[in-house]
Amino acid sequence: MRKWYALSAIGHDRPGIVADLAEFIYECECNLEDSSMSRLGSEFAVLLLLSSTVQDAERRLTAGAKRLEWERRLTVFLRPLESEPMRGKPYGVGTYEVQASGLDKAGIVARVARCLAEQEANILEMFTHVLPAAESGTPIYRMSIAIDVPNRVAESVLRQRLEEVANALHIEIILRRKA
Repeated sequence: MRKWYALSAIGHDRPGIVADLAEFIYECECNLEDSSMSRLGSEFAVLLLLSSTVQDAERRLTAGAKRLEWERRLTVFLRPLESEPMRGKPYGVGTYEVQASGLDKAGIVARVARCLAEQEANILEMFTHVLPAAESGTPIYRMSIAIDVPNRVAESVLRQRLEEVANALHIEIILRRKA
């Protein structure tokens, strides 16, 4: 029987982190089903979805994670999943992209994320970064979010709520429906 696991790891960015994790997964006789990896400042963060049909996969993964923590200075978290993960897009939702930009200030992510949650939007991916403005060097915050929104939520209402947040924060927010 196939069992599923979520694994996250973070460590100081260096060449070889992905190779270390991929070899660890292979040695534990697991399949890497899905992944998201990113450098965050000087750290490298990984979120992996694994599966295995090996009886003692959880024991192997737990032991291997401890070895990676000790030998490779990674912080690893492993969680067995109760069931097979959902594949594909759920029925009855629309996928949108939200882009926000403006002067860097505290609260942008919190306010936008709360607005989306109140409209029953599920955040699928989010990327944020601060870049200096071309001429002035002023820090500009940019955020890109992929969301699923139930069809029962009117796009016009979602758009209006995001506009209210944009006005309160003095930033620009753009909502686009994705195919």
